Order: sequence, then structure tokens, then C-alpha cells
Amino acid sequence: MSQLTQLVQHARHYHISDIPRRSAQRQPNKLALVDGDVELTYHAFYQKVEQLAAYLTKIGLQKSDRLLLLSHNCWQFPVIHFAAARLGIITVPVNFMLNSKELAYILENSQCKIIFAEDQLTATVDAAMQQSQHQLQHFYHINLNQAPTLPKWQDLELCFEHELAPVAAQDLNAYEPIRMMYTSGTESLPKGVLLNSEALMWQYMSAILEGEMSRDDREIHAFPLYHCAQFDAFLNVDLYLGATSYILRGFDASRVLELIAKAKINKLFCPPTAWIALLNAPLFNHADLSSLQKAYYGASAMPKSVISSLLGKLPHIRFWQFYGQTEMAPVATVLYPEDHQDYSTSVGRPVFHVETAIMSEQGEILAAGKIGEIVHKSPHLTLGYADQPQKTAAAFLHGWFHSGDLGYFDESGYLYIIDRIKDIVKTGGENVSTREVEEIIYRFAGIQEVAVFGVAHPHWIEAVTAVIVVHDRDSFDLDALLAHCEQHLSSYKMPKSIHIAKELPKNASGKILKRQLREQYQDHYSQDRIA
Repeated sequence: MSQLTQLVQHARHYHISDIPRRSAQRQPNKLALVDGDVELTYHAFYQKVEQLAAYLTKIGLQKSDRLLLLSHNCWQFPVIHFAAARLGIITVPVNFMLNSKELAYILENSQCKIIFAEDQLTATVDAAMQQSQHQLQHFYHINLNQAPTLPKWQDLELCFEHELAPVAAQDLNAYEPIRMMYTSGTESLPKGVLLNSEALMWQYMSAILEGEMSRDDREIHAFPLYHCAQFDAFLNVDLYLGATSYILRGFDASRVLELIAKAKINKLFCPPTAWIALLNAPLFNHADLSSLQKAYYGASAMPKSVISSLLGKLPHIRFWQFYGQTEMAPVATVLYPEDHQDYSTSVGRPVFHVETAIMSEQGEILAAGKIGEIVHKSPHLTLGYADQPQKTAAAFLHGWFHSGDLGYFDESGYLYIIDRIKDIVKTGGENVSTREVEEIIYRFAGIQEVAVFGVAHPHWIEAVTAVIVVHDRDSFDLDALLAHCEQHLSSYKMPKSIHIAKELPKNASGKILKRQLREQYQDHYSQDRIA
């Protein structure tokens, strides 16, 4: 490479690691992050990132090393991520709800050299290390709870106290991996999804453009930052734009409603289960939500009855639906506010930098109205699954990324999801979409939440099964619900059993854990319709 080419490339360089510096240059004194009593301006945020990057250099970490991050939401989370990116280190954010066995698997699979873990989670890490052959080299705890840790764990705060030389410019390539995001694993062992700076930056631009995001936004981040939805569709977009972010450890409906009023929040993302919780919160009808202008949902389908209730009770708020997945970094399609009246059951249209099609099992692109697998082409896309070339090859068969979702386009170009391919229940030789059955049940008065899935059955092969959460169990009429289902569903789509539960199991991202429900209700397919 000639010297002139190097100079040109240096001038044209733009990488995710540049975000803290450039945002600090544009508006150094503006609030970037608010986490309880901690308030960081963009200048202070950038300084924290540079201090930690210098410390990571001091202890010998290098480009392409892997850093595991295990914590509830906190201001330290994005600081660690961007400090790692500054050096070309691959950040591996991990679900804080994992048990030691599950974490041991990820330690083996990711081969991280260093870990930053919330203090109360270090015991889980210690137990995982006992079950793993992999040896971490560096242990740092994030002191969020004043929980005791073993002597090998050093306090992250000490990393910011060293006076170190500034980090030199790094040879970073936008096409090289910078993040490994593990799939949620609600159905199988998680896979390490590799994302590079190019994918993330293109996705940020799509989210900004399609979601009408701006540097004037004031947003709450209450859902896990280890998940790409909250982290990359919202928090990192805010840091890129220069918006102000309020970080909560986790979602609490009353706390969110209080903070909207207190901090004049204008922007909020919640998965559908959380919007349902907000609607049912005692404070909902009394909270001052006048500042809230932009609302987003995704991660799973929003029942039509729920979005209708939200639009009815919050007429001044505009709602966007983002559909996508980890491998898309994560946004693939958007349903705009103006489309919610006529296309409320759609996930919208492909975002600006995504091309989406429907493909048959033979690799044929299907016409409007035809059902097949949803596939994508986009610079948002993952580089593949870490150390799993066969799964990567299967995901990119025919030169498109295969989402694992069944769907179709209508004549106007709106995308509709039938179901996850793995969530289709094959009963008595017929395919039943769990989403369709859930939508019908949600229409019935008194339903708070529902999950539909299949369990093994000696006659039907799989039996359609529903677990519901109701507002008032004592007054709930199960026979009336069955009559409602019989009125709106073909006989083969009818649930063979319906169970009432106090709550549905969910991961920290708000996704219902159907695998856990299948295991729990596997032997409850009798004609006893209530449990």
C-alpha cells in the first residue's frame, strides 16, 4: 500500500470507536448518560472511555482479543464497550440471567481473555470457571451492589485512577469483528453472532432515518443492554447522535412512568410484554406522559388489541414497530406510526439499507401473497456465527440471510409474519401458527398475556397448547373463552388444553420462554382444559 493510499484511507476512516470522541467534540457539555446519581457529559463519557482503553493497553490486551461483559444496565456498560472498540477488542455482552452451566458454555465458546462482571454476579462466574476448561486472564467487578467478591476480582473503578499515556491511533478495519452477540437461546444452545463496525454503523443510520431519532431525544433504557435491541437500536444510536440517555437497572413499570414525568422523556422502547405491564400499572392513568412523543416496540409480536388500547389511551404518542434479529444488528423492517391503523398486523416494510424477500425451500423468490421464509440482504448483516461454518453456510444459503421466520408480502409491499418456522405446530398433519391462535385469544376480554406452543401428543403428534395470564382468575370464564376460540378458529387450530398461570416465564429481554413452557406442560395435554 502506497503512502498516498494510506493518507487517503486515514482521512476517510470512520469506525464505531470514533463515536465517543466525535460526540464529545460536537457537544462536550451536554448530558450523555444519567444513571441514578451519576451524570456524565459527553466530554466526561469520552474521558472515561479513553482512560479505560489506556488501562486495557497497559495490561496487554490487543486487537481481536475478546472481552466478556456480564452486568445489569449501568453507565459502565457503554464505557467498557467503547473502550474495547477503541483497541479493536471484541466485546461479548452476556445475559446476566444465565446460570453457571450456561455461562461455562459461553466461556468455552467465546475464549475471552478478560471479564467485567457486576459484583453480585461474580459468584456465578466463579462457579462457571469450575465447570470450564477455559482460563480467563483478568477479572474486574463493577461495584453496583457492594457485594463481596473473591480476591482475584479487581474493582473497575481502579482502572480509572491510573495516569496513563493516551492511546495511540489504532489500525482498525470496519470489516473486522468488533462484537459477538449471543442469540437468546430460548430454543437451543446460543450461537455467537459476529458483527463488525460496518454492520453496526449502517444499522444506526437505518434506525435514525426510519425512527425519526434526533440529538434532542431524552430516552429511558430499561431493557438489557446485553441485547442488541436496547443497545444498538437505541442506546448507541443516542450516543452517536448526542441525545441524553437515562439508564435503569431493569424494567419496573412504576419507575418508568415516574421517570417519564420527572425527566420529560420523549422517547421510549419497550417489548410488547412491557407495554402491557405499563397499561396495567396502577400509575398509568395518573402519570404525566405529555412529554412522551415517540414510542417503539419489537422483540416479539404486539397483539392487535394491545396496540389498539395504547393508541386509544395515548393518542398524542406515535408508535413505531421494529422487526429484526441479532444477526441484522438488529433492525430489518419498520412499521411507521401512520400505518398502524390499516396495517397493524404487519411488521411494515424493509428499512432503508435492507432488501427483504420471501423464499421457497428451493431458493425461489416468491411473489406477493405467497408464504415462504423471510430472507434479507443488507450491510447490517452478521459476518456469521463464530467457529460454526456449517451454521453460517446454512444461514446464507442462496446468497440471502435466512431469518427463520415464515411470512409473506401483500400487494402494497407490507411484510406479514406467519410465525417462527420452529413455532409452527404440526398437529394431525396440519400446520398451525401459534401467532394466529394467540391473536384470537388476546381478543377475549380479561386476557392479560398468552403463549401458544405445541407439546408431543400420542395421537395428534403435537397438541396445540395455550397458557394464559388473566386479570381476575376468580371471575374468568374459561368456557366462554373456549366458545370464543371455536367461533374464530378451525377445529384443528383449537387448543387441546388451556392453562391459567400467574405469570409467563420470560428472559430479560421480555421474550416469552416457550421452550420452558413446553417442558412444564408436556404431560398436560389431557382434556382438562384448566390448570
